[in-house]
Amino acid sequence: MASTTDSRAARRQRRAEARTDAAPLDAGNSAPKKKKGPIREWIEALVFAAVVMLFVRTFFVDQFRIPTGSMESNLLVGDFLFVSKLHYGTRTPVSLGIPFTTLHVPGLELPHTRLPGFSEVERRDAFVFNWPGDDLSLPVDRRQHYVKRVVGLPGETLEIREGVVHINGQPLPDGENYQHAYVIYKRDPRLPLSEVRLRELGVRQVVGQGAEYSIVIATKPVADAVAALPYVERVERFREPGPGEPGFENNKWPAGQGYTSWNYGPVELPAEGQTFTFTDQNWPYLSATINAHEGHRAERRADGTFLIDGQPAQQYTFTQDYFFAMGDNRDDSLDSRFWGYVPMNHVIGKAVMTYFSWDGQGFPVRYERILKPIRQR
Repeated sequence: MASTTDSRAARRQRRAEARTDAAPLDAGNSAPKKKKGPIREWIEALVFAAVVMLFVRTFFVDQFRIPTGSMESNLLVGDFLFVSKLHYGTRTPVSLGIPFTTLHVPGLELPHTRLPGFSEVERRDAFVFNWPGDDLSLPVDRRQHYVKRVVGLPGETLEIREGVVHINGQPLPDGENYQHAYVIYKRDPRLPLSEVRLRELGVRQVVGQGAEYSIVIATKPVADAVAALPYVERVERFREPGPGEPGFENNKWPAGQGYTSWNYGPVELPAEGQTFTFTDQNWPYLSATINAHEGHRAERRADGTFLIDGQPAQQYTFTQDYFFAMGDNRDDSLDSRFWGYVPMNHVIGKAVMTYFSWDGQGFPVRYERILKPIRQR
């Protein structure tokens, strides 16, 4: 009886072993998977990283580099910025093409919107936008990137009087580290004004030299320090020549108004849904804005009649908000004084941090600016 039991157990064990041995053969109808080579693994990792980076830069945080000195001395040439798209709300893509280049499908504009943000555009924000003065045939998101300071908000009236910005009739003080052009008058023309000494005091740029004066770019505290030098008679803000004066350049927006950086406006900034009644005073800047950014044609007949898309019109209601942007380096900045308002659909995001800084001219990395927050100023 025991032998019979042992025999059955042995047979069961042999059948189990046979099934175990056969398993690889049953699963082996398809060839075993090949192990990925190192090159393929690297390619897949790079593709995955590129997709993630594209997603992050499109919807969350983008990266930009400061190419000019228009925001000195708060943002310097060679600063690399993190720009938050979440603050004002992410703008969905407008065109189809290669990301972060001007290459796109011509004539195709995607349905786009702005997702909800967690803050409004505020005065003194450093913000990044597509340049409104760029080729208007390009889709908005393929135009050049600019960074400036928000000065005027939708619904406000902006004017510059004797070099001072006024908002709704009230003076707006300069922020911290704003720069202007100053004229330094010497006590004795025979005494040289050392450029080395000026730079030691904090002057960032000397733009002109004469026998009796020098013109420099500096902050107000630096200008005061220069004025205290024993061989300096006085230091004054540089005043840009006006209409009829030698050296006047009629290059401010809107064309033909005779505005200068010293005396500009007043101009009104449209807000979304705001209706304007046309007048001789507001027509130049309102019509320029309508033609450039509202998708309508604004004209005026010789008899003074206002036309929108060829039809007589006394009023117009704007479809989006507009901002007035200026550089912190006020007398060395191409900004809204030269090319007009920044429409909301051009706004990319808020500059929140410099993550790296190097001007690319052989000077060392500015370690003190790495991961430095950008404040309202």
